[in-house]
Amino acid sequence: MKNIFLFCAFFPLIISCAQPDKKVTEAFPERVSYLEAVNNGNVEFGKFFTDKTMRLDYFHSGTSAEEHFAIDRIVSDGVWSGSKNSLIDELRLGLYFVEIADRDSKTLLYSRGFASVFGEWQTIPEAGEKWGTFNESFRFPWPLKPVTVILKKRDASNNFTTIWTADIDPASRQVNPADLDHTNKVDIIALNGPADKKADLVILGDGYTSGEMEKFRKDAARLSGYLLNSEPFKSHSSDFNIRAIETPSGSSGVSKPHHGEFRRTPLTVHYSSFDSERYALSYDNRTIRDVASQVPYDLMVIMINERTYGGGGIYNLYTTVAADNKFTEYIMVHEMGHHMAALADEYYTSAVSYEVPEVKIEPWELNITALFDKNNLKWKDLVEAGTPLPTPWNKEEFDKSGYAIQKERDSLRAAHVAETVMEDLFTRQLNIENEYFAKEKYRDKVGAFEGAGYLAKGLYRPQADCIMYSRHMTFCKVCQRSIETVIDQYIK
Repeated sequence: MKNIFLFCAFFPLIISCAQPDKKVTEAFPERVSYLEAVNNGNVEFGKFFTDKTMRLDYFHSGTSAEEHFAIDRIVSDGVWSGSKNSLIDELRLGLYFVEIADRDSKTLLYSRGFASVFGEWQTIPEAGEKWGTFNESFRFPWPLKPVTVILKKRDASNNFTTIWTADIDPASRQVNPADLDHTNKVDIIALNGPADKKADLVILGDGYTSGEMEKFRKDAARLSGYLLNSEPFKSHSSDFNIRAIETPSGSSGVSKPHHGEFRRTPLTVHYSSFDSERYALSYDNRTIRDVASQVPYDLMVIMINERTYGGGGIYNLYTTVAADNKFTEYIMVHEMGHHMAALADEYYTSAVSYEVPEVKIEPWELNITALFDKNNLKWKDLVEAGTPLPTPWNKEEFDKSGYAIQKERDSLRAAHVAETVMEDLFTRQLNIENEYFAKEKYRDKVGAFEGAGYLAKGLYRPQADCIMYSRHMTFCKVCQRSIETVIDQYIK
């Protein structure tokens, strides 16, 4: 494991930070003593929390070899929208994991897994050469008494190890309990019950002018429809509340650095994140959180008023999606798989910004496996008797076509061709894949198909096809089940 050194800002009356000896070696997580919360299961909400949200904004800085933390501010983030019964995260997904413990008794009160922009940035070559700093947030129910925030990260064995702690007294003068005075218009798309009993989705927009608000409203309704018409969301449509918040921009569209196009937009969404042309993110966490706090939310979609193919999805942060592309439906649903259920990408012929390490341990994601132990395959209950593991498929033919398409795609992007040309390429790819899939003996079976997680060899996906693998609009059985387990956690 890479060395991780920690920094804590001096924050009067609120924070006391644990910090390891900076001389420790790679094994330091196992050698540093931190508070361990006592997990007695879900506590009674009203005994420890009031019905509002505390938001701890912090700076996450470092390189590929180290990371540091500093408190930015602690504010009210509106009404609490999460479950009041399912406070302890039993799924334990994500690269990071935050725990909120009662400071005096050490009782675990709340926990959630998540991923972050910093966590992704740390895997690209740039992080090996320079420092990066990103603003991030923890959101949890507003505590009635002082609490300890415990931040954990997966170690080399994929176990969560504490890397930072901080004490917070909600009565401190440095904690701001005031709510923002919001002026943005809110549009209700679906309202099916109280926030703490539903999965609450907020839709924001970037690059929509005041004259395009009707388009924003129609886009929000259309993209919501895409999501709720796709299984397993369709079967759980009554478990969702969906609201949209209007954020007018001074100009139409967002920045596309690879195309030499730049804008100043309210949410600062931009393509070319991590220098990947079609990866659209925003690093302006503070502004996004402030806007979203107008309504109860658990999940967030940021629509981009663009035709150019692009988007992104980070677990328990947000989904971004270009609203006007021919494949917008695919982008919306695929990226929600990342954002909502931490699903891994199953494709491997497309270029990505990340440096993919050699697979030495079983991945934590629910939809990929290294298949080190066939007898304990994480989705073995879905594998029919007689299905071989690994499961044979026409990989050589698929790969030859996939890499050829990727080479053509890179060439077209470099030439900055019209978006219709790229869409035609993707359509042609789908048609070719359909012909291949029609010949697959095990195309409808759950097994272990080699090729997943950006690696052609060494990782396996559950079915021959899935929206996390291709642009076909169906989640495999394993991904569907994974999403349903997350929905259950929101609605308990």
